[in-house]
Amino acid sequence: MESESAVYGRGHRHEHHDDRDHRNVTYDGRSLIINGHRKILFSGSIHYPRSTPQMWPSLIAKAKEGGLDVIQTYVFWNLHEPQKGQYDFSGRNDIIRFIKEIQSQGLYVCLRIGPFIESEWTYGGLPIWLHDVAGIVFRSDNKPYKIVNMMKSEKLYASQGGPIILSQIENEYQTIEPAFHEKGPPYVLWAAKMAVDLHTGVPWVMCKQDDAPGPVINACNGMRCGETFKGPNSPNKPSIWTEDWTSFYQVWGGKPYIRSAQDIAFHVALFIAKNGSYVNYYMYHGGTNFGRTAAAFMITGYYDQAPLDEYGLVREPKWGHLKELHAAIKLCSRPLLTGTQNVIPLGQLQEAYVFEETSGVCAAFLVNNDERKAVTVLFRNISYELPRKSISILPDCKTVAFNTERVSTQYNKRSKTSNLKFDSDEKWEEYREAIPNFDNTLLRAEGLLDQISAAKDASDYLWYTFRFHYNSSNAQAPLDVQSHGHILHAFVNGEYTGSAHGSHDNVSFTLRNTVHLRQGTSDGALLSVTVGLPDSGAFLERKVAGVHRVRVQDKSFTNCSWGYQVGLIGEKLQIYSNLGLNKVLWSSIRSPTRQLTWYKTTFRAPAGNDPIALNLQSMGKGEAWVNGQSIGRYWVSFKTSKGNPSQTQYHVPRAFLKPTGNLLVLLEEENGNPLGITVDTIAITKVCGHVTNSHLPPLSSWLRHRQRGDTDIKKFGKKPTVQLSCPLGKKISKIVFASFGNPDGDCERYAGGSCHSSHSQGVVERACIGKSRCSIPLLSRYFGGDPCPGIHKALLVDAQCR
Repeated sequence: MESESAVYGRGHRHEHHDDRDHRNVTYDGRSLIINGHRKILFSGSIHYPRSTPQMWPSLIAKAKEGGLDVIQTYVFWNLHEPQKGQYDFSGRNDIIRFIKEIQSQGLYVCLRIGPFIESEWTYGGLPIWLHDVAGIVFRSDNKPYKIVNMMKSEKLYASQGGPIILSQIENEYQTIEPAFHEKGPPYVLWAAKMAVDLHTGVPWVMCKQDDAPGPVINACNGMRCGETFKGPNSPNKPSIWTEDWTSFYQVWGGKPYIRSAQDIAFHVALFIAKNGSYVNYYMYHGGTNFGRTAAAFMITGYYDQAPLDEYGLVREPKWGHLKELHAAIKLCSRPLLTGTQNVIPLGQLQEAYVFEETSGVCAAFLVNNDERKAVTVLFRNISYELPRKSISILPDCKTVAFNTERVSTQYNKRSKTSNLKFDSDEKWEEYREAIPNFDNTLLRAEGLLDQISAAKDASDYLWYTFRFHYNSSNAQAPLDVQSHGHILHAFVNGEYTGSAHGSHDNVSFTLRNTVHLRQGTSDGALLSVTVGLPDSGAFLERKVAGVHRVRVQDKSFTNCSWGYQVGLIGEKLQIYSNLGLNKVLWSSIRSPTRQLTWYKTTFRAPAGNDPIALNLQSMGKGEAWVNGQSIGRYWVSFKTSKGNPSQTQYHVPRAFLKPTGNLLVLLEEENGNPLGITVDTIAITKVCGHVTNSHLPPLSSWLRHRQRGDTDIKKFGKKPTVQLSCPLGKKISKIVFASFGNPDGDCERYAGGSCHSSHSQGVVERACIGKSRCSIPLLSRYFGGDPCPGIHKALLVDAQCR
């Protein structure tokens, strides 16, 4: 094997001309270096196809306001080349427009080109036509995706004056590398060399690849990289965290994963304290898996618990707490990037990470790893109280500017308002999908076909039809069907006979039911349904789905003659669009049935700018389209262990709508009732702040005075402050609760305590009503004096935004 220097050249610096239109991006063992300056960088994943171009400017602006420097995105190959040689970079697929929008707002880009991305995206981002390439082995040394040339032609790399400062090749390959045996390591070398040889002028990373070769930086993914990351595999590479999971993906039948703002902040601060210099939040905005883009069993909403929710609304306190964290760490930038690190024990589970220059410029991170209790530590002859499992950041090694556990930013609450109901039969029409039989199928085969190979992702649906004879009249017989996933609906002689489905953790299942047979010939039709294609695992090209064993009574039909129909008639005719709407005969709505049914209606767009969602709580399983655009799959009938649907609200971007006459079409597989559907608007209607004497003053105080050259925050007289802010276009309309004293509880659940200032409501109303934002400091004089001297004070304010 060639040496690294022979394969990759000597050294890791990417040299090119450095003028005012070009950026020289390189790195050393401390950080990325941009135009000769080391950088602490905070990044957030926002995926362009999971939102709309109309949403991109606002999402990017909110990310920037939240203290991010970089937007990170995958490249979704199967969107851009759905058929070999046929490309699509329009609408939500316009990656060039997305990157240029990021550039226009002054942020950098990290481009993860894959070609395999996983990302809970169908087939891991690989186009389905690869499945039919003879002899192909996915994620081996095959021809790479050529997105890099497009970026170069648009001059989007930093070396050309563009915003792209970092690129990623492959994705978490090390997790499946052992399955490829001796072919695994050569592939890693090949992928790295291929990337470097593209001469983009910016560094490359591989995530979860400890042996990333040559100049390629190995990076960490996970929730606790400050604790789990082994570190760079070379002293000349920086410590990079490419995926800090702000929540986790959600599957049908699963509940949301809630990760607190405090936990995220702790692990980011710890990573930085341990010489980390780049942190990316996965996701910062998750968005929506429109159409059939979600991977197997993934719900349509993606990372709704991120700092920016599915609709692009700010989720508090996650967004605000991380904004404060970023600002506090940036205050430490100079000693972090140029100082010497020392680790000082402060107790059994406590330690200080100190960064100090010879000039005396200093910053410290005081860490309490005790998950059960707060402690008081002595650092440089000063006592500091550290809450449980927390880190205090001291930008001057003296004064605490931020603590990861103490949340001073506001909380908010999202609510829905039903704007339109479709609760009368007259508002709907329906078309019932025909159940095929063996005679009217065109695709025939001896034996059972794999659904992925047969359907080629043209549809979620594949009909398996067969014919059999039975000599007795009105007999009952057991039907036994085994499937590799994901859902099965069985029909005999046109009558529904049962359904079954798998799950994310157990894809395969068996349908067992008793069916009624007529004397003579009977027709069987099995509708196999995929809910996205797999997105992970070794040898993705070998994954299968669909029916693989059938028995009626005691006879096997697995190897008999089968007739197949890919997709549904309504899909082929595109009756979900205005172009195909009149290609079938629609009728008045009837009682719901287990036969697949299409429903259509029209509606006007709700007034205003609030995000819109379709509430499908009354439905079962299917897909929905608005003006011909799919808003994704729904599966309300698949309940969590507590009996709740995984998702009932489905995002309808305002860009999909016109003022009136919007066409809504649903395909219902089960017996859902469309009369219960509503069109809702989604808004932040509640904001709440809660601070105590132990909370810190707003970090903005420190920032303002630092800009004036004064770093001693203690003498500014600043106090903990409740800061409330309504979304753009809304104002504080009502103070629901206000108490200065010792209120019980927090912003989720509260009540008045034994100490309460009678002036609380009036003071807060005067400060906040009619304003888009307001601040109320925790000071007795604001409330007409101290209502109970000697008692630890708190201020809790709950307000409505309208």
